[in-house]
Amino acid sequence: MVYQPHKTDRAGLQAAVREQEQACGWARTRWYETEEADAGVAAARRAIEEGASVVLASGGDGTIRATAEALRGSGVPMAIVPQGTGNLLARNIGMPLGDLGAAVRAAFRGSNRAIDLGVVTIIREDESEDEHVFLVLAGMGLDARAISATRSKLKKRVGWLAYVDAGVRAMIKDSPLRIRYSVDHSPSRAMTVYTVMIGNCGLMPGGVLLIPDAELDDGRLDVVALRPLGPFSWLRIWHKIGWENGVLRRSKAGRRIIDLVNDTRSVTYLQSRSFSLSVRDPEPIQLDGDDFGLALAASGVVDPGSLILRVLPEWGPAA
Repeated sequence: MVYQPHKTDRAGLQAAVREQEQACGWARTRWYETEEADAGVAAARRAIEEGASVVLASGGDGTIRATAEALRGSGVPMAIVPQGTGNLLARNIGMPLGDLGAAVRAAFRGSNRAIDLGVVTIIREDESEDEHVFLVLAGMGLDARAISATRSKLKKRVGWLAYVDAGVRAMIKDSPLRIRYSVDHSPSRAMTVYTVMIGNCGLMPGGVLLIPDAELDDGRLDVVALRPLGPFSWLRIWHKIGWENGVLRRSKAGRRIIDLVNDTRSVTYLQSRSFSLSVRDPEPIQLDGDDFGLALAASGVVDPGSLILRVLPEWGPAA
């Protein structure tokens, strides 16, 4: 168990784990606490070195992302105990939130599902580079600015709605972002965006289906760019994401309507196996809802099937 101590009910989790240990005849679970300076990479690597058969990650999206980074390509399955604000991966695999028993049962009795990881290389202003994985989204622009500006006290009080507060403040005072981008090593092109995000899956808190065609195991990344087109840009964007993706796509008739009025000007979708972008001045970058500092450029690739996830058969796709 790799766990974030401030977000984990250790006593309750230990009781659930002990019940499954005894029922399934497993040895006692080893517990690895994350550190303030390390969301879980070091703890998960220690667990692997000491012979873990399955690694459970308990905490927020940051702990789960960091554990996945350590488990990438290891063949050791990961189970998750979502305890955070967004719980993004849990939502995208149809996992019930707040059901501690189901989360632990998946670790001991679930089946293995191979999923893709996004791998992003971040290039800093001093030309240094660092590589990280993401499970859901990497982004630059309004989303990363909002996450960087999110008030921690408000986040504790109202959860993911704190990002809405920060997003509105960023939208009011910040100008759109001019980027250069390349898809699958094509010649670079310029685009003006509110934000650009590289996605591995597409369901957000509140049931918002940001990227409708994204799948965790299709061997591709899905890129979405939200583009400014006049004073009513945000109305068009929210119509596209909230109404079309959230309502119309749920029915065959609704999908026909989308095809008839397909408006890709304000929201642009691309699919690729690699994507790179650069900006003139350093910008915040986020991975799975966590601030990863300032970047001048970033490149993302997909690592197909590189993480083994433990799931229960009744979960299924959330969308």
